[in-house]
Amino acid sequence: MAKPIKLVSQSKCYGGLQCVYEHESSILKCPMKFGCFLPPQHEKKKNLPLVYYLSGLTCTEQNYIMKSGFQRYAAKHGIVVVNPDTSPRGFDFPGEHDSYDFGSGAGFYVNATEEPWKTNYRMYSYVTGELPKLIQSNFNVNISKSAISGHSMGGHGALIAALKNPGKYKCVSVYAPIANPSECPWGVKAFTGFLGENKQAWKQYDATHLAKEYDGPKLEILLDQGGDDPYLTDKTAVTGELCRLLQQ
Repeated sequence: MAKPIKLVSQSKCYGGLQCVYEHESSILKCPMKFGCFLPPQHEKKKNLPLVYYLSGLTCTEQNYIMKSGFQRYAAKHGIVVVNPDTSPRGFDFPGEHDSYDFGSGAGFYVNATEEPWKTNYRMYSYVTGELPKLIQSNFNVNISKSAISGHSMGGHGALIAALKNPGKYKCVSVYAPIANPSECPWGVKAFTGFLGENKQAWKQYDATHLAKEYDGPKLEILLDQGGDDPYLTDKTAVTGELCRLLQQ
């Protein structure tokens, strides 16, 4: 049985409700907040479609709520939108808060295997397991009509969630994702810290490697990155190889 959730805030928005909830995560072993937009249709209809949005480096659940304007479109089309935080909170591990791209606000949506991270930094299992069960048990959603989306580090998280769980998501949409983290500075730093030095272990969380091995049902993927994005050519995001694979 899913643990109860507590309403932290609620605001009227395009006829629906933009909410923030908090719950005790059994996977991460800490309190976690997530945003949840409930469109006007949520009051009267059951089995609404659902979109998860995963944010990027340094973000909390608030960034997507405040900056994107997605609520207008979710309200129009009757879509529940859930956006979790980007890492566990409330710990003070050595080095956890020292940089923007590792630790707090930068959990990289993996299940850590290295100390001291492995007990709490398990964002992959949280996003693909615990959170969906929580949403299904508390809201009028059809979990079989789920999609997942994300930006930057969150784009990486969305891609690996979809590629590692064939059939779980109807589609995945990502914006300037860290699509080949094993080959870029952000990913190398995070994977070394969370997963250790064995680069073979990194492949299970690298979308480009996962795409090569994918053997599930057809998956609709939208990958969007601006042509003038400076990260497109400096090997920070490395989307080119994934794009070539998807076009085959």
